[in-house]
Amino acid sequence: MRPGGVRSFALELARDPGGAYRGGERLCGRVLLETASPLRVTALEVAARGGAVTHWLEGRSVGVNAVSSDYAAAETYLRRRQLLLRDTGEMTTLPPGRHEFPFSFQLPPTLVTSFEGKHGSVRYCIKATLHRPWVPARRARKVFTVIEPVDINTPALLAPQAGAREKIARSWYSNRGLVSLSAKIDRKGYTPGEVIPVFAEIDNGSTRPVLPRAAVVQTQTFMARGARKQKRAVVASLSGEPVGPGRRALWQGRALRIPPVGPSILHCRVLHVDYTLKVCVDIPGSSKLLLELPLVIGTIPLHPFGSRSSSVGSHASFLLDWGLGVLPERPEAPPEYSDVVADEEVAAMEQSPFRLLQDPDVGVEGPFFAYIQEFRYRPPPLYSEEDPNPPSEAMRPRCMTC
Repeated sequence: MRPGGVRSFALELARDPGGAYRGGERLCGRVLLETASPLRVTALEVAARGGAVTHWLEGRSVGVNAVSSDYAAAETYLRRRQLLLRDTGEMTTLPPGRHEFPFSFQLPPTLVTSFEGKHGSVRYCIKATLHRPWVPARRARKVFTVIEPVDINTPALLAPQAGAREKIARSWYSNRGLVSLSAKIDRKGYTPGEVIPVFAEIDNGSTRPVLPRAAVVQTQTFMARGARKQKRAVVASLSGEPVGPGRRALWQGRALRIPPVGPSILHCRVLHVDYTLKVCVDIPGSSKLLLELPLVIGTIPLHPFGSRSSSVGSHASFLLDWGLGVLPERPEAPPEYSDVVADEEVAAMEQSPFRLLQDPDVGVEGPFFAYIQEFRYRPPPLYSEEDPNPPSEAMRPRCMTC
């Protein structure tokens, strides 16, 4: 038995340990306290905290001395406090056994997604503190995850992204030809698990073979005191086949799958998490030709209806611009009735006691059907300066002098 009569002191959240929260939701849970003997308590409080912090050191030499600069910044998103047992100046005696104290917090409407980086982090936690007389305070801590939704179903994130670059391959002050690169993707926003179809054209006008490659790169930017610190990592990549001298290669939607990564963090003042699609061409004996297209990794995938129709339309025009598809000139004719309904079904319909009533006086060639057909397919009248049906003399208005 532990001294002081406290067997256990813990925190539990109503949501599963792997569950995530978002801005505007309620954070509910309970404090569990188990005592072995009567316990005198001064107060019991619960506090929720959350924010972003950045910190790194940069060293430089000043003469023979090394000087390091300390960069740090912080931003608070969540600060809530709730008293479960108030400090009224009198002791509260809890009987032996198990005690539960529920709590509930309303999260702010806007938060930043939880993140762990080399020079900064975004963390959220909840902490319970038990105050007793003449005894150090007892504490329990629980970390929870926040994932702020990023909806890619917006016009800005559904717009195609494209670019083109060219470079003269040089080797020892001599030009070896021009290498050009153009690339395009159907939209800017994606979610983890989706496949990015990469369309690219590589034109190798140099005298050596070149190698095209593509990669999704995550860039972590940490900010403090006007300075920036960046860290880049490749999260997915693919390599193409070498393009020989004087040859041209075309990528018709090379698949690049996005792995399970965290969403983009764009609205934090001390750190950012950005993604880019980098398409490059390795040129022997020269620096590589690089083209970057911005990406946004979201949490809400593409809707099957609504905004997806605009995406499909932009995708069709996207393919037409690159010469990778054509739209049909006219709609396909409907199938023949005999191709859809079998002869046995027609015979069974004729033998059915509920046959369709047919009027022998009305035929398909009658005036009723002829009028409908004429109305549906009559062409519009031709334009003429003269009225083909002028009014008669009796209906024609006369002037006052006649």
